[in-house]
Amino acid sequence: MPAERAPRARLPRAAAALVALVALASCTPDGNGGESGGAAGSGAGSVRLPPVPAGFDYQIGGAYPPPSGVRIVARDRGADPARGLYNICYVNAFQAQPDERDDWPDDLLLRDGEGEPVIDADWDEPLLDIGTPAKRERIAARVAPWIDGCADKGYDAVEPDNYDSYTRSRGLLSADDALSFARLISDEAHGRGLAVAQKNTVELADRRSRAGLDFAVVEECGAYDECGAYADAFDDRVVVVEYTDGGLRKARAGFGDRLSIVRRDLAVSAPGSTGYVRRTR
Repeated sequence: MPAERAPRARLPRAAAALVALVALASCTPDGNGGESGGAAGSGAGSVRLPPVPAGFDYQIGGAYPPPSGVRIVARDRGADPARGLYNICYVNAFQAQPDERDDWPDDLLLRDGEGEPVIDADWDEPLLDIGTPAKRERIAARVAPWIDGCADKGYDAVEPDNYDSYTRSRGLLSADDALSFARLISDEAHGRGLAVAQKNTVELADRRSRAGLDFAVVEECGAYDECGAYADAFDDRVVVVEYTDGGLRKARAGFGDRLSIVRRDLAVSAPGSTGYVRRTR
């Protein structure tokens, strides 16, 4: 089981792309503290979607009792879900954890022209080679047990991280590769009754139906002026993590009554840790 992983520190870039407004099914309360919804325009059948808007806590750096008012929690796949809340299971699906690099077959790690693994330098993580249908199938088969584990523990949704890894592939992978692999992950998750979150990657939000994605988990959409694009594409089914006070203010000013927004410290640490921050205002 990989160690719990802190979020990506995003690099500045333009937040382009027109997005398609996709109608999602309306929701009705259920008996488990969340809300149920139909298919999210993804061929998902019936999966539970997160309530909108609702108190949110991002706990992938370490699980702890959710603060009062929280209805949505995201945790690492190694942790148990929070009882009675809407739970999102974090899975690093597009890159290899540093301590799991040796667990992957050599040919499933993306390699440059000299045969060296292509590394995400921010996290020292090798990119997985999703560049052919055969390799995508093999990688998906290795990720599937993690998704099954999320379902077996009682999670409501899965958050496959590093959807945007193709942008760090030195041109060796494409957006189409990412979309095709995301679809394999989504099909596996939907087969286990889990909704699937798009993680960041605003430039692909208008193609989320092709990838089978139901809602979004996004970092710093306030700071990068991207919240509107995600809100339109996912009909406000968006949970937002900001890492600065300025980003929180911007996200809340434009979307505080529409999206589920929280300010966390970059290490998404637990209470009592040095640097712990969690705010909603």
